[in-house]
Amino acid sequence: METYSFLRAFADSWFLIAMFTFFLGACAFAFWPTLRGAREDAAGIPLRDDAPGCAKNCAACACKTDFIEGPHNG
Repeated sequence: METYSFLRAFADSWFLIAMFTFFLGACAFAFWPTLRGAREDAAGIPLRDDAPGCAKNCAACACKTDFIEGPHNG
């Protein structure tokens, strides 16, 4: 059997089974119940450094400029 035929038969059978098993293992690992805290922590990464928004009704406003409306007075 030539190399191409052997690799083609291997990829169509055993390697496909191995890749599918790896996929199922990765899904099981990603949704494992004990990793809920890690998933929630990772989901909050984009919002971790965001400051709360300005209500624009304080006398000493911390944000002096609104990029859409321009400067505003509390």
